[in-house]
Amino acid sequence: MADILYTYKNEVYVNLTNKCDCSCTFCIRSHKDGVGDADTLWHKTDPTLDEVIDAMDGFDLTDYEELVYCGYGEPTCALDALIASAKYAKEKFGIRVRVNTNGLGSLYNERDIVPELKGVVDVVSISLNAPDEAEYMKVTRPRFEAAFQGMLDFAVRCREEGIETRFTVVDVLPEEEIKASKKLAESMGIGLRVRHFT
Repeated sequence: MADILYTYKNEVYVNLTNKCDCSCTFCIRSHKDGVGDADTLWHKTDPTLDEVIDAMDGFDLTDYEELVYCGYGEPTCALDALIASAKYAKEKFGIRVRVNTNGLGSLYNERDIVPELKGVVDVVSISLNAPDEAEYMKVTRPRFEAAFQGMLDFAVRCREEGIETRFTVVDVLPEEEIKASKKLAESMGIGLRVRHFT
């Protein structure tokens, strides 16, 4: 069975689902089966909420400040389990919750999901991937035609609802695209982090 919780660089992650509505050209899923201390992050079937909670109960979260929803899938593709398990983790362990997301959860779930995240998720880290729609569609290969604008709208909604919001890009992008991504993020009042491609 795939790991539900795993650690990487002194952080603990929740591998909630293998479903994803993108097929990013640089996705780590296409290079290896596991990350950090996980042998494999590929689920035969996605874990149930009870299995996620059992994994949390069996894991010592004492020394961790943050629980990060990020595995071999998009966490908002398992929205009910995400919200319920994040609520449980906050109530039982008093831990901060971050979701690493492609920002397409409202498109995937066909509704504005931000009100459901508010009060449960402290931080959203959104993969910007590119500074404009044409490059974004080429790199991210999402299933939605309106994905780029949908991702930007999601980021604004999160910021408006008081969720700490930031964009990320991977350092494999050309320098001019990273600069343009920073300019776009700044114009929206949202921070941007350039992360290293593992």
